[in-house]
Amino acid sequence: MTLQVILLIAYSAGLIALGLFVSRRVRRASDFLVAGRKLSPGLVFTTFLAANIGAGSTVGAAGLAYEYGMSAWWWVGSAGLGSLVLANLVGPRIWRLARRFDLSTMGDFLEFRYSMGVRGIVAALLWAGTLAILAGQLIAMATILEIAAGLARWQGVAAGGAVVMAYFAAGGLWTAARVNAVQLGVMAAGFILALGVALAGMGGWTGLDAALTASRPDAYRSFTGIGIGGILAYAVILVPSFIVSPGLVQKLFGARDERAVRVGVNANAACLLAFAFVPALFGMIAYARFPNLDNPELALPTVMLEMLPAWVGLLALAAILSAELSTCDAILFMLSTSLSVDLYKRFVAPGADDGRLLGVSRAAALAGGLLAIGLAIVMESIIAALTLFYGLMAVALFVPVLMGLYSRVPTARTAIWTIGVSLTATLAAHVTTGGAGVGIVTPYAIGIVCGLAWMTARMWIVDRPSGAGTSS
Repeated sequence: MTLQVILLIAYSAGLIALGLFVSRRVRRASDFLVAGRKLSPGLVFTTFLAANIGAGSTVGAAGLAYEYGMSAWWWVGSAGLGSLVLANLVGPRIWRLARRFDLSTMGDFLEFRYSMGVRGIVAALLWAGTLAILAGQLIAMATILEIAAGLARWQGVAAGGAVVMAYFAAGGLWTAARVNAVQLGVMAAGFILALGVALAGMGGWTGLDAALTASRPDAYRSFTGIGIGGILAYAVILVPSFIVSPGLVQKLFGARDERAVRVGVNANAACLLAFAFVPALFGMIAYARFPNLDNPELALPTVMLEMLPAWVGLLALAAILSAELSTCDAILFMLSTSLSVDLYKRFVAPGADDGRLLGVSRAAALAGGLLAIGLAIVMESIIAALTLFYGLMAVALFVPVLMGLYSRVPTARTAIWTIGVSLTATLAAHVTTGGAGVGIVTPYAIGIVCGLAWMTARMWIVDRPSGAGTSS
């Protein structure tokens, strides 16, 4: 066992110990679910940013940059754009509703605005999709451990899953918010230092540009190198997802006031827009130095281990590990709250007391983690896993949540039909076009547009004349 592996194990053990220590203050279900609604602007910022910098925005985005160059910026950049909308438009409005009506989950909002049926349908859909994104994070951790320690993929997946389940299941959002602050510090130090050293090793931007000129066209260094269609594909999936993501919205519910929402999430958005350059540059550096990698998603860990001094590489690996773990706990947050509150308490045991709900929340986190470990072992790639989740979330949630938040008109029946129309249109577009879409319009965009058209038509033709719809 190498020194790097020993130190990574020690770091993981330290995170678990911190999580268990903090979890001693978790005595009620509200502490687990919404951190007692006490998160400051700083904690909102750190728990958001730590959750948003994960497998897709590090290992996955660097892999995209290895293939497509600087235009991989749009993967993380689109998340930043969605976060700006959440911070300034959607977030404050839905936070006010959550505080006023004691909402703890996205399912609570959907039932408040529409019906119990809408809550159940969305919770079931998201449980399947959320397992896919958690599997993607575990694949990323397995990739790191494969290179750093020579572990088989299933071993790396199991080890990463065990660490995040250990500290999150103990204390939920209350624990995660504190652990995320430590993880974010490690991420910032590791990625900034590693990028500076790696770029210096290439002779700065001038040296990197010269190294790439001989083998890649100018488009590789362009923001639009992936093409307008590729940019729109990322934007359609990621911008809506980061506006209505249940995990992020539920973190908002833990904010102590509206200012914490605006300041914390705007700071997160600004950092995401800046951070988007980091994996893009890592991927381009990897291509310039290692142009024949069999798997593009090995670009980032290969740079860490092959181009950096041992101590810098170790800090960088700890930064990647922190990124994956922090995102995993955000996903377990979605899984546990969806199962315990939206499904168990609402449909199975409406009379469950606070202690029972807390126990079910912890058990749901463990169950979700174990299922995701199994899925990660059979899934092909990180981006494939994340695209499945973000696409499902954008298509199913974006129109019903936004229209329900800003209009009193649409009814529960309209929301259910809209979800069905959006998903059916997306599936039909995938099947009939082989996943390519129509021109630059992706199947996910087709699904969202069809859902929006359907809901708008029903609002004006069916819902408005009857005066239906509950107050939002």
